[in-house]
Amino acid sequence: MAALAISFWFSEGWTALAGGLALFLFGMQCLEEGLRQLAGGELERFLGRATDRTWKSLSFGVLATVSVQSSTLVSLLTIAFLGTGLISLAAGLCIVFGANLGTTSGIWLLALAGQSASLGDMALPLAVFGILLGFSGPKSRGAGRVLLGICFLFFGIDLIKGGFSEATAMFDPAQFKVPGLLGILLFVGIGALVTAVVQSSHASLMLVLTALSSGQIDVDQGFALAIGTNVGGVVTALVGSLSGGRAGKRLALANVLFNSTVALLALLALQPLTALVLWLAALLGFAQDELLKLALFHTLFNGLGVLLFTPWHRNLAAALERWLPEASEPSVLITPVQGSDASAARAAAVAASTRARYLDEDALESADAAVQAVARELQHLARLSFEVICHALYLPIDQLRSPQVDEQALHERSRHPGHGLDAEQLYQQHIKGVYSDLVDYMGRLQVQIEERHSSAWIASQVVALQLVDAVKDAKHLQKNLARQLDSPETSVRQAYLELRRHLLWVLREMRTIGLLELPAEALLARLQLFDEQAAQFDAQFRERLFAAVRERQFDGQRASSLLNDLGYASRITQSLRNVLKLGLSDARLLLSERLFRAEEAPLIRL
Repeated sequence: MAALAISFWFSEGWTALAGGLALFLFGMQCLEEGLRQLAGGELERFLGRATDRTWKSLSFGVLATVSVQSSTLVSLLTIAFLGTGLISLAAGLCIVFGANLGTTSGIWLLALAGQSASLGDMALPLAVFGILLGFSGPKSRGAGRVLLGICFLFFGIDLIKGGFSEATAMFDPAQFKVPGLLGILLFVGIGALVTAVVQSSHASLMLVLTALSSGQIDVDQGFALAIGTNVGGVVTALVGSLSGGRAGKRLALANVLFNSTVALLALLALQPLTALVLWLAALLGFAQDELLKLALFHTLFNGLGVLLFTPWHRNLAAALERWLPEASEPSVLITPVQGSDASAARAAAVAASTRARYLDEDALESADAAVQAVARELQHLARLSFEVICHALYLPIDQLRSPQVDEQALHERSRHPGHGLDAEQLYQQHIKGVYSDLVDYMGRLQVQIEERHSSAWIASQVVALQLVDAVKDAKHLQKNLARQLDSPETSVRQAYLELRRHLLWVLREMRTIGLLELPAEALLARLQLFDEQAAQFDAQFRERLFAAVRERQFDGQRASSLLNDLGYASRITQSLRNVLKLGLSDARLLLSERLFRAEEAPLIRL
């Protein structure tokens, strides 16, 4: 930075060139932000509908990039939708290939408008209207941001043109004209270096157009520089993927393969491509316009790359999934701890807590993708909560999905409650981390949730809280279960066995209702029947409890403890049915699959 600041003292032309480039890049950023605000969720919704066919995915990539003039925005949306499972990797690859072709439209716009009359006079009115619109509503602010982006683009282009001739006086590209293949490779390297430094192919191509229009380079050197911008895009893709998730890394690798292969093929076929460009330019009537020839060349070799890669996109997707597989979760998350090191082992287990699986950072760029990421993570939290409740109540997890309840297994497990796992440890290791990640993620959403998602978004927060509350109530209930399931008093032990058996019924019913393929209205009616049966158990349990007190089977202290534990069981039941009901009503747009539609393999195993 210091060296850059000092360099401005020695050359006004260099200062103008650097300032113009900065304004150009800032204008691209403003344009992208404004178009995102104007589009709202339309771009995301269209993306979700436009990926069921190869030609649709490819067309979306082209048209979206032409419309918003930002392959970065299109790539971010694609990564977000990939991370949440809304589109397949094969469809995402087609979108990215289309975006590479769509981004060539930018050089056509620059070639047609950027080198003609001064654009500064047009930029000033745009600045006025852009700032005035910025004081209005969200849509107007988006439109104002677009106008300001175009304004900065125009100012940047004028500064680049004005400063280029003076700035290149000490660095004349003509002096680097080397004949043959070495000269071509030299200018390919220069184009790649400039693109890698400025992190924008539009900006580097703007410099190429300016150099070409001022006579600093000839058209052959311009073609080599254009190839170099694709090579520089490889560096941009690699840098952008370093902090991304698995979906982002796969797309970045695909972009690297596309750009590097296309650049290599363009180099190998440079002479035939040049001849084709000259023939088409003469045919279309711009044989004397070097700028349009450059734009045509850039479009042709990227188009050939799309034709080459698209037929193999499914094979490439399969290869990328093999090269960059998803990180698998360990098959055994909890192991029994014994001996003198048990406390240290428990502390280590809590420290290595389960974290969120599906909260992709890239999804925060899109409302639809963020909503689906939260929905998948809620399913993960629901599975963990079910299993933690089972372990906390000394219930065998395999009984959740068995055709019938194994009474013998229930009694055997009840005689050895010490073989279960501490509920507090389970909560700390498997619930708290996932819940905190959910809360943090939902608080960092960067885009505005539309009205159609607002109730579902609120419902998702309630769903997460209800799941955590159910686990906390199971923690409280475990304290008495650990003591009373081995109680010498038969009546007390039988009461707690009955309470556990009821909770196992609750968990099985929740899972059963979640698996039913019925309309929402029928499922809600089934849930109402569940409520009636749960209320009937509660009333009958209380009635039997007070009858046992009257018959002196146990005293008031035992009865009060049982009533408290019945309250915990009722709250667990209420929390879980609330989760299921929210998934069938307010959150139905959010939860594409119901929360208790659990996979067969447990997440937590002893």
